[in-house]
Amino acid sequence: MRIRKLVRDDEMLARTQAERVADLALRPFHQFARRQASGGLLLLVCVILALVWANSPWHLAYERLLHEPFGVLFGEHMLRFDLHRWINDGLMTVFFFAVGLELKREFLVGELAEPRQAMLPIAGAFGGMVVPALIYSAFNTGGDGANGWGIPMATDTAFALGALALLGARIPVGLKIFLVALAIVDDLGALVVIAVFYTTSIDLTGIAIATAFLVTLFVANRAGARRAPIYLMLGAGLWYGLLISGIHATLAGVLSALVMPARVRIVPEALAQVIRRSADAVEADAVHGVRRAMDPQRFETISVLSRTLDAANSPLQRFEHMVQPWVTFAILPVFVLFNAGVAVDGSAMRTLASPVPLGIIVGLVFGKPAGICAASWLAVKAGLAMLPDGVSWRHVVGAAWLAGIGFTMALFISSLAFPGAGLVSEAKLGILIGSLVSAAVGIAILLRTPRQAERDLSVASE
Repeated sequence: MRIRKLVRDDEMLARTQAERVADLALRPFHQFARRQASGGLLLLVCVILALVWANSPWHLAYERLLHEPFGVLFGEHMLRFDLHRWINDGLMTVFFFAVGLELKREFLVGELAEPRQAMLPIAGAFGGMVVPALIYSAFNTGGDGANGWGIPMATDTAFALGALALLGARIPVGLKIFLVALAIVDDLGALVVIAVFYTTSIDLTGIAIATAFLVTLFVANRAGARRAPIYLMLGAGLWYGLLISGIHATLAGVLSALVMPARVRIVPEALAQVIRRSADAVEADAVHGVRRAMDPQRFETISVLSRTLDAANSPLQRFEHMVQPWVTFAILPVFVLFNAGVAVDGSAMRTLASPVPLGIIVGLVFGKPAGICAASWLAVKAGLAMLPDGVSWRHVVGAAWLAGIGFTMALFISSLAFPGAGLVSEAKLGILIGSLVSAAVGIAILLRTPRQAERDLSVASE
């Protein structure tokens, strides 16, 4: 009996330690998911505000504010744009910087670091980009809206995770990770599309400036520079070079993120030793009655610990932790507030049968899930990928429909694809309806998907 009890105690201890390790490994993802989910709810509020404002008696004030010019003076040079462009070319650069940081982290230590785990969201994202673009093109080939084929390609991570948050604990963690990874790869694909297909002209002087700042960023990385002001100033120079080059300036955000240092300066063993020594020193002071807050020895101990902790964090993690709340709770809400406003009246609703909104709606609602599911299924059947633990194909189908929520990136690409206000308004209406229908269908499918415990009980009873 005693031996059995010891064995059980050892098993419980091992299980507890394994759970702690798993909790530590998934904690950053859980924090990211909670932030993105709450950000999705805030974006929904901003969508409603934008629609109400654009359809209220104060709609002219909305339009005037969008086109109000603002300037920034640098010596004798001034950058002067309207508010809409400052938001889309300026603030959204910070958003793409956050996307680049997430992408780099995922490929280094996240779900995209393991080939078989990475292949499922990569394959799904590829199918989810190609099929909607083809469907949109089928509706618009040869028409005025032909240039908008990139609109239904991307997934809005914040809205998709916000929809998952409504379903609570019935959603397995593996599905959330799959959806986040898919959305990140989706964003990367959208960035490539923006750089290659939505750049109208190239200014070689701007390219030279951008290249010089990008090379300097890389050199700063290799030289061991870790301070935010250095990368902020060099990133601003890269942004200016791309702005005058004709390539969309928001790409400066991604390029800056990809050269962010990801290395730490102290190994975990050395970190543990410094922490133990510092704790022992502080405890010894307390034992000997040294309680003065400004004691020089205590100050030195805490300074050493502070420098060590700083060296134990990579600049990439520090930047991501610093930028992400601003992106989630400030930049994206402002972007949505000033981009989602569209007049929804009788004439606008009649345009739903036009090729642009129809291509977007069909691409998001049907093309996106069809492409994701088909490509994911082929990747698994070919042995290149595997389903995450606790995730069924029904889960994948529901998540694929949620990926049809293409809101933020779709709005952004529509502003690049269509210079005229008419087609932009039609595209916004298509994006709104397509995203809402995709969210409703995805949530309905996942609500009807049994929980893992229910599936296990069903199998056991059979």
